Amino acid sequence: MGSYRWPNHAASGGSSSEIQSSETMSDAALPLPASPEADILSALGTRSIVLVGMMGVGKSTIGRRLAARLKLPFVDADTEIEAAAGMTIPEIFERYGEAHFREGETRVIARLLDDGPVVLATGGGAYMREETRSRIAAKAVSIWLRADHDVIMRRVRRRADRPLLQTADPEGTVTRLLTEREPVYGKADLTIASRDVPHDRIVEECIETLRAHLCGEQSAPSPQDVASAVR
Repeated sequence: MGSYRWPNHAASGGSSSEIQSSETMSDAALPLPASPEADILSALGTRSIVLVGMMGVGKSTIGRRLAARLKLPFVDADTEIEAAAGMTIPEIFERYGEAHFREGETRVIARLLDDGPVVLATGGGAYMREETRSRIAAKAVSIWLRADHDVIMRRVRRRADRPLLQTADPEGTVTRLLTEREPVYGKADLTIASRDVPHDRIVEECIETLRAHLCGEQSAPSPQDVASAVR
């Protein structure tokens, strides 16, 4: 949001009538009330917005739409990791193992946060690392996109490129990961329910909750099926 610069009457040497006319015109030229998006950007400053949560909760899909609303760049950490490594994430897991992947993931996310502000979608395990959580807390506002077990399973079954689900019991793996990860995801600044509703509805909830969190404004009450919370 730009600030209005009042005319320098002393420098212009205008008459009193000219000054009065100028002031009348300037009143009409004052900016309109700020939008939620502008309020969020102003409060963010150089910080980014980081989406965390399990695979399949929609971090990339919601992140792209949220970035478009805020006119910020969108970055997918997994895509950046693949570009840096020159291979896909399944290939990294297969060739080097999960520990090697997590080390690279930590470095890439640190770099992306240094390049903010952006809207950043992270992989499901990224927020589990304390070093990454600390960086996110220092340089971003974090949003946990939270989805129920059944919603996640319906979504991840559509894709075969999830290394952690290449097991004899993918459903059991999701249950175990949820049990391990949800208490850590709960440390995020904000929580938004990811569910089977239009994507733009989830994005709108992100906007409302971000504005309330950053600007201290009370959001309008949401319907019971809207599970948005500010930590």
